[in-house]
Amino acid sequence: MRALPSSEVGQVRFTSSERTAPGVTFRTFETSGTGGRVEGDLLDVDLRSPKVSVGLLRPPVVAARRTVSEMADAQQAVAGVNGDFFNISETHPGVPPTGSSSGPTVDGGRPLKGAVPDGQRFGPGLPPGTSTEDVIGVGRDRRGHVARLRLTGTVRSGKKSIALRGLNQYALHVGGVGAFDSRWGEVSRQRAVCGTDEVRSAPCSTNTAEVTVRRGVVTGVSDTVGAGAIPSGTTVLVGREKGADALRRLRPGDRVRVSYRFTGPVRFRFAVGGFPILRDGEPLDGLSPNGPAPRTAAGVSRDGRHLYLVVADGRSERSGGLTVAELASLLDKVGADDAVNLDGGGSSTFVARAPGAASVTVRNSPSDGTQRAVANGIGVFTPDAAG
Repeated sequence: MRALPSSEVGQVRFTSSERTAPGVTFRTFETSGTGGRVEGDLLDVDLRSPKVSVGLLRPPVVAARRTVSEMADAQQAVAGVNGDFFNISETHPGVPPTGSSSGPTVDGGRPLKGAVPDGQRFGPGLPPGTSTEDVIGVGRDRRGHVARLRLTGTVRSGKKSIALRGLNQYALHVGGVGAFDSRWGEVSRQRAVCGTDEVRSAPCSTNTAEVTVRRGVVTGVSDTVGAGAIPSGTTVLVGREKGADALRRLRPGDRVRVSYRFTGPVRFRFAVGGFPILRDGEPLDGLSPNGPAPRTAAGVSRDGRHLYLVVADGRSERSGGLTVAELASLLDKVGADDAVNLDGGGSSTFVARAPGAASVTVRNSPSDGTQRAVANGIGVFTPDAAG
């Protein structure tokens, strides 16, 4: 196929179509871009169907990674793709990578984690006007949405009130305070006080504090950020700079109330982080021209009734991959009105369960030759499969 300018893919030709579940259609496609021929997979989910739902695929805890197949089978999904970019490597001496994702996540209508500062994220550069707080998901209205979720919260003790700006995330804003609970996992929380809002590799803060709150009562105050599993009913508050100074004013025995929520235009039942590449059917300005590479994306139709999950293979003789700008063009051509870019490269994975099968199979060709363990994903579920 003829290579085209980096902003647009060629004609999209569907090469197969399979109804994998009520309201769920799996298709393979061919197109072309600057890297030549491209092969990919598309899942069209009709959110109007009462027999299908979409939700978060995730490991048992936030600070962990699993393959998309492992997560899909553990949660009995019929299909899924990988999700957000994540903390896969670490340059701070002695600080372990957490494996956790960059953006916000909502699971079962509840906030699971917040977004790291923009300068602390992984992945291609953000287009102007976008943020790590951007997500794609399904709202309580059963429609797909691309929107922004900002975590707001407080730590209250008597007349003291401390702003809470983080939840189960691998990096906190400079001067901020974040909460960690049993959903975080056993990995050290030290990474949360490293880097700055603009520079991920900046040194770790030397002014830190950690406060343990058990059933609403402070049980410990320390200058050291710790590690290990957090028991149910316990919240660990971590602060840096001004946030650390504020936490040190708390004392063991103080009664504390920790509260938080996401603010934004949509009440999500499920959401995962991803940066917008298509809005109102138009690619955003400033999309990275780098690549081509394997890509994963998710989009929604204009009426929000259809969710599209896409993986374009790359780095092989059969499929050259896409630039982010070409990915936006592809999502537009397959029916999306709004879309986000998810983690790509070796993370790009598409799985689906054949009718009657006990487990999912990988439908694309991961560029590493095998699945990569990732932070989260988007799963498609049906009542029959869960039974």
